[in-house]
Amino acid sequence: MEVVETCEKRTLSSVEPSTERSFPSIDEEVVGFVEDAENLMKKLTGGTKDMDVLSIYGMPGLGKTTLARKVYNNPSIVNHFDVKAWCAVSQTYNVRTLLVEIFKQATHDKSEIKEDVDIADKLQKALKGRRYLIVLDDMWQVEAWEDLGICFPNGEKGSRVIVTTRIEEVAKNLQHRSDPYSLRFLTVEESWELLKKKVFRGETCPLKLVEAGLQVAEHCKGLPLVVVLISGIIAKMEREASLWLEVANDLSSYVLEEQSMKVIQTSYDHLGNHLKPCLLYMGLFPEDFEILVYDLLKLWIAEEFVLNAETENMEEASRVCLSNLLNRSLVMVSRKKFNGDIESCILHDVVREFCLRKLTEEKFMQIIVPYSPYQHSCPTESRLCIYMHHDLDKQLDHSDYQLNKVPMFQSAEEAESLQLIAHPEFNKWDNRSDPLSLLVKLRFVRVLNLMKAKLPNSWATAISSFPHLRYLALYVEQFEFKWISHLQNLQTLRIIPKKKLHPRAANLWEMRKLRHVKIDGFSLVWEDNDQEFFEESSPTMLENLKTFGTYHIEDVDDMARRFWWRFPNIEELRLRIDHVPKFPLFPIAEVHTRLLSLVLVISPFRFWDSVGWESYFVFPSNLRHLTIAGCFLTKEIVSNIATLQKLESLELVHGFNWKEEYQCWDVTDVVFPALKYLKLEAVRMDEWKASEESFPVLEKLYIKCGYSYKEIPPSFVDVPTLRFIELDDCIDSLWDSAMNIKKEIEEYTGCDRLQVSLISCI
Repeated sequence: MEVVETCEKRTLSSVEPSTERSFPSIDEEVVGFVEDAENLMKKLTGGTKDMDVLSIYGMPGLGKTTLARKVYNNPSIVNHFDVKAWCAVSQTYNVRTLLVEIFKQATHDKSEIKEDVDIADKLQKALKGRRYLIVLDDMWQVEAWEDLGICFPNGEKGSRVIVTTRIEEVAKNLQHRSDPYSLRFLTVEESWELLKKKVFRGETCPLKLVEAGLQVAEHCKGLPLVVVLISGIIAKMEREASLWLEVANDLSSYVLEEQSMKVIQTSYDHLGNHLKPCLLYMGLFPEDFEILVYDLLKLWIAEEFVLNAETENMEEASRVCLSNLLNRSLVMVSRKKFNGDIESCILHDVVREFCLRKLTEEKFMQIIVPYSPYQHSCPTESRLCIYMHHDLDKQLDHSDYQLNKVPMFQSAEEAESLQLIAHPEFNKWDNRSDPLSLLVKLRFVRVLNLMKAKLPNSWATAISSFPHLRYLALYVEQFEFKWISHLQNLQTLRIIPKKKLHPRAANLWEMRKLRHVKIDGFSLVWEDNDQEFFEESSPTMLENLKTFGTYHIEDVDDMARRFWWRFPNIEELRLRIDHVPKFPLFPIAEVHTRLLSLVLVISPFRFWDSVGWESYFVFPSNLRHLTIAGCFLTKEIVSNIATLQKLESLELVHGFNWKEEYQCWDVTDVVFPALKYLKLEAVRMDEWKASEESFPVLEKLYIKCGYSYKEIPPSFVDVPTLRFIELDDCIDSLWDSAMNIKKEIEEYTGCDRLQVSLISCI
């Protein structure tokens, strides 16, 4: 399915939708709904000139959101409306948050809206006099419409609101002029078509499986969610008709009302034991919550769902676990980065409901056995755990967090030995005047995310009560490594300070199991006795450290660069350099052979009058992803980047000396041999030159804030791998040059392989 957006009534196509937070999954297959979509589009573009509400209702998993999205992105609908916005309402919602979300999408205003602003009035004024289309996805209560609907002005522009709901009574109460739309089930043929798409991924279905496949499709009873989940099961099976028929016969014995839960149970039963806790853990996040993959994988590791603590490849194992859950359609992708990597994921409401039911069955205790796909023998030592689900949280609160008083525990001994898997709905602690006074009683907790909690000044003392802590995230006034250096098991440290931090470095070396350190805006303070740590003969290393940043460096002197020499296995590094370096950043190639991702933020004002600084910016040869912000794109710097034979993703932000009158980025004689993704953001240049050899394997070009240069080099027509050009906040001439490239490719090749999209224009 192609997604369509507009800017000043110009139509464009892209295989990726808007990345607005509440936009639905981008990975859903669209089968059927052709007639339904046509009927809805007629109601959207015809009929009354007054504002009207179109309600789509049906049971969970029937495809209400998919249908709404198909209509929302249709070119004729996009061109018909002046303003579009999409937001997920869900069972629990915050009116102001939803109104802010709609306002930002409707106006493309990305600035922060202060709490004292009357957002309802602001939204009304933004929509007044314009033909708007707003989708309110997954509404549970009529009260939600009463809260939101008053902000949508009436008029004679033909504005429309689409509401999806699983509750028929809600749909009927929202009726204005159009009758609620009851979504039908898929036909057997449509179910089979969807099943084939998910199982064979473009391959042809063998004839021996057609009959069995049709039976599986028939027993799905027309419910798309059931089809998708079943496809996730049989795709992992051997392609034998007898095995498929077993799945079909198992399904046929359950009534439709419980079918979706039964299918999820079947999918759950087919998961490996190491994947089950990973899925259930995701069910603890709030409804419609976009879970950042960066955080999720570290949480899984901290809870020891994957691998042993001493295993080097834990991060890779956690990525494999997520991939398995995605392949089984139990987890959906909700947002991707510009280079195609998954940024966040989400659970379908029905899958989340299953997880919550599973978590609240009896006590829901579970034996966790660490899993290692990289070891021949899996360790047998296990731990008895209980998830901190909603019911348990209430019981703990009622008993003042004294485990031996909680009714669900059979004995004080059991309560004392039990280990808890922390509730990832971190705002459970937000309203506590002192959340740590309760949490210190849960001494076996491995994860603490108190990013939103108001912590007392004594937080460092309280943290000492968590000897098993592996994941710590805090929002703090002050911070020193010595306050947490006793946490010998700590793997992930995430700190957001109220102001720039200057912690002392000495105690950092004591935390040998650290794998990920992310502190917003900090620079280390060196002491006289730190010199011994930076001698080449020093054994002091953080060998487990994988990611480190964002580290502010006042001066790149010999001591500073020797600091990250102490991270021999670092994979991701984020540095901010405030002054011209005195030494090369990476002088010894052998030290950082595992560094795959590097982000450099440079203060360009310090470089204007300096000479020879480019020679200090020679990068480790195995880099796959490089982001440079503020660095002048001199010929030497560009040549240094081009020597990276494995570089796949390059992001350049700003990038030229503002003192020079004419800027030309000429790479006609430069080759980026492995570059697949190129992002240019606010790069100030008057002209861009490139040859057909410059980017031989480029797949996606993303340009943001393209104001100064007028066109994309015409040589991009001759890049055979180019599939996407995406423009965000760019001038018209860039759009025109992209469309000219698309037109020439179609004329030369006879196929429409290039997708061009425009997020916003100026």
